[in-house]
Amino acid sequence: MSTTPHQPMGIAVIGAGYWGPNLVRNFAGSPDWDLKLVCDLDLDRARKVAGPHVGVTDSLERVLDDPEIQAVAIATPARTHHGLALQALRAGKHVVVEKPLADSVARGREMVDLAEAQGLVLMTDHTFCYTPVVQKMRDLVQSGELGQIHFIDSVRINLGLVQPDIDVLWDLAPHDLAILDHVLPGGLPSTGIGATGADPIGAGRACVGHLTLPLPDDGLAHVHVNWLSPTKIRQMVIGGSRRTLLWDDLNPQQRLSVFDRGVDLARTSVGGEDPTASRVSYRLGDTWSPALPEREALGAMVTEFAAAIREGRPALTDGRAGLRVLEVLEQASHRLAEQAGTTYADGVMVPAGPPPVPQQAAASSVLEGVR
Repeated sequence: MSTTPHQPMGIAVIGAGYWGPNLVRNFAGSPDWDLKLVCDLDLDRARKVAGPHVGVTDSLERVLDDPEIQAVAIATPARTHHGLALQALRAGKHVVVEKPLADSVARGREMVDLAEAQGLVLMTDHTFCYTPVVQKMRDLVQSGELGQIHFIDSVRINLGLVQPDIDVLWDLAPHDLAILDHVLPGGLPSTGIGATGADPIGAGRACVGHLTLPLPDDGLAHVHVNWLSPTKIRQMVIGGSRRTLLWDDLNPQQRLSVFDRGVDLARTSVGGEDPTASRVSYRLGDTWSPALPEREALGAMVTEFAAAIREGRPALTDGRAGLRVLEVLEQASHRLAEQAGTTYADGVMVPAGPPPVPQQAAASSVLEGVR
């Protein structure tokens, strides 16, 4: 499906719930895109989101059969991403999917493989990766400004909505994992993932969760997510051998700070002393805050989606980036299942005992769950 470099491409947004209105606003305001349709089972809500100049439909077939629609943006529950994306890709549409890419690694991999076989762009909407602050963090880490990364501590907690179908790790941690995958030179690790979770309110799924990920040279990354905290915190600390940065997303006056402070370790082996003994010294240097432009991340995301299509290349946060996040989440779910004395299969915790009846895809409507 070809287009001239400056001709807006037709797109439809599928899902007018929580995230859909943000996508509609940004695609409608982009010179790269011509928003044709908003698709949702709730037509009244779709009309409110679409406004007076964009069509609405509750039919996926109408979207997929329209030759003027070259791409779709999917903003529906995670369990529907796989089915919707496969149908769109088979219809020759480029696809961007809100996080997480899918509800399992197997389904995400099928989406990635089909997009590559069809020569289409499959993009994951890892929105934070398009913020100026995260792009600056990536520059600082990958340029070596921080030195060797020793530790990462990420905290994403607030009094949040307890989700009915996923735990807190699948709900909140994709943001932090996508950022780490984007910032770290080697991306996310694929093995050695640790996880713990707790359900102190009896919700039937973890409401407090901790992830640990190994980093090179015995470094460690830690991600803490929580639905139960009355205090909202959005912070990430990346500590290196030369400098440490602090991202505080709730401090618009100083989102990013870089500290020229740290610990220096000198090995000593004098006389009869223990050869493994060390002399510790502390660096107490300056702190500075880089100037950051103010722009909406989703605007940069929709621009990148168009650029990837026109240039015939993978998007910055392509399907494989989404797949790497899924691999960590799925490993974490296996760890939580082991702690609970259950197993994790096909996206659900399975109690010990007879095997469950296999899940069947909903036949009533591919749009089931859009609301």
